[in-house]
Amino acid sequence: MSRIPLPTPESMDVEQRKVYDKIVSGPRGRIQGPLRAAIYNAELADKWQALGALLRYKTSLTPRQSELAILITGRACQSPFEWFAHKPEAIKAGIEPEVIEALLNQTQPLNLSAEDLLIWQFCVELNQYNSVSDLTYQATLASLGSKTIVELTALVGYYTMVAMTLNCHEIPFPDGVTGEFPWPQHLKK
Repeated sequence: MSRIPLPTPESMDVEQRKVYDKIVSGPRGRIQGPLRAAIYNAELADKWQALGALLRYKTSLTPRQSELAILITGRACQSPFEWFAHKPEAIKAGIEPEVIEALLNQTQPLNLSAEDLLIWQFCVELNQYNSVSDLTYQATLASLGSKTIVELTALVGYYTMVAMTLNCHEIPFPDGVTGEFPWPQHLKK
């Protein structure tokens, strides 16, 4: 159960409902996850969904690269909802089950392509240290280029914000769904 009541379409004011309708008519097709809380501020939710759509659907990253980065970030941020929402997308993008299992266990996946391995290393370091080593940065830059490394960094930052919102407000799973790992427990005391 969410820590705050989540607005329903029926309870939304005019501005919230405009943003809600925009979201559900777009590529997401529904409102779930952090936008359920962000909709309290219609302008925030609108800009949030626009940034999310840009980073998820309109960068030079392939869907596979994006979903790899999102799963790494969701797991690093201990966000079971983010994992739940993106695991099916990762499968659709061609990420192998054994890679997903390694990401869930927070271990280095085996048999990644050279480019996927760079993305894995970059995202792991960025999530762990809030930056990356010179070696990782230069190798990733040489492989992906300036535009893509900036987009990758923004994607990780965006999904960190998503994870924090999901975790802080404990945005609930759909009925009948449980997470593959628990919500962060260290603050439950």
